[in-house]
Amino acid sequence: MKRGDVSKFEELIAEGVKGGYSDIHLSGGQPLSFRENGVIRFNKNVIWSHQEVDDLVKSILDNRQLLILKKRHSIDFAITVNQVRLRINVFNTIRGLSVAIRLLPGVIPSITGLNLHPSLKQIAELKSGLVLLCGPTGCGKSTTIAAVVNEINNLRPVHIVTLEDPIEFRFPSRKAFIEQRELGTHVPSFRQGLVDVLREDPDVIVVGEMREPEVMRLTLNAAESGHLVVASLHATNAEDAIYRISNSFPPEAQEEIRFQIASTIAWVIIQQLVYMERFMFRVPVLSIMKGTSSIKGVIRENKLPQMENTIHTGKNDGMFTMKRYITEYINVADSFVHPSQSFRPSEETVIEDIYKSPLIDADSFSDEILASHRGEVELGRPSSAIAQRRKEKEELNISPLDEFDQHYIIDDDQAKLEDIIAQLEEPQKSRPKGNS
Repeated sequence: MKRGDVSKFEELIAEGVKGGYSDIHLSGGQPLSFRENGVIRFNKNVIWSHQEVDDLVKSILDNRQLLILKKRHSIDFAITVNQVRLRINVFNTIRGLSVAIRLLPGVIPSITGLNLHPSLKQIAELKSGLVLLCGPTGCGKSTTIAAVVNEINNLRPVHIVTLEDPIEFRFPSRKAFIEQRELGTHVPSFRQGLVDVLREDPDVIVVGEMREPEVMRLTLNAAESGHLVVASLHATNAEDAIYRISNSFPPEAQEEIRFQIASTIAWVIIQQLVYMERFMFRVPVLSIMKGTSSIKGVIRENKLPQMENTIHTGKNDGMFTMKRYITEYINVADSFVHPSQSFRPSEETVIEDIYKSPLIDADSFSDEILASHRGEVELGRPSSAIAQRRKEKEELNISPLDEFDQHYIIDDDQAKLEDIIAQLEEPQKSRPKGNS
């Protein structure tokens, strides 16, 4: 964070911590708004001018981030202000720039403190395999992953490398040695981070988000090579999670991908936050699937519609459908921890400084970030660099089976299976018959 006249901002953050605000919103010419106990409130005595908002943004963004903001009209990042960790989104509105600030707890929440099923602690004991945390945006996937990483950190002497966008919780190394890399700050893309990480002697790899096929492929390869890989994915149920991964690849490669998933899958957790009248607050409701022989067989044989029934009958293996999770876990619990205890903003417990080496030019990969950042590559439309690689491979008569170079991002609102398949098959149809 650049030094400048930011005392007003620092005072605002201190007030937010003192008041227990979860979020603060700044918009030029508007009363300060904040979220307290889940409700938006206003302080009409505090109004930031448009110029003050602009000056604040210039003060807290570096040159690379300012470039992304100029090009994308929004940016998501995390910083520490007076030992308080903040996740900030700056975005363009009819009033100019607005700033949404999430005040994060300084203490990393535990599995128990998040009201998660205690069986999730078993993930910390896994030596290898793929663990997927799935659910819609805002359901707490990243926080659950942080709690799992924290459990490993307290249990095992291993090397953990995380790839995050952005880094929300900073981990002190306890029993584990933890190194965190942030997209855009320490690595230009999840793809590059996954290429790098296998050379960094990891035991546990955390992938903040799987969206692009290349990232999915590299994630599967990392799990297949004997590492424990924990990743998040947008999916509504376990069947959807497996379907989304396998169908992100060309049809002729999907059987191989399913076999790879079946050989590596350890857990698939679907998470939703549901308001419970009994407790008067939201609690996580989970579906838990484990990589048993029955589940692996369903995946290999492409009988995904049978997955939900297999989970339902897998009670003795510790599996839950969401319906059974509610009846057998939530409804029988005596009490749950109030979210205010786990999520109340506080100073970070990590005391080490954030250091940026002068040997690194953080602006050097700004163009790559802009080209590959979320939403920048349209569905079925490869970037110019990817298109050029494809052209070179076609000239050399290299089959897509040899290397998957199609990068597609599945948009939850727009993607239709038939459209995706048509786009995936298009390069094959346009290739001369002699190259097939």
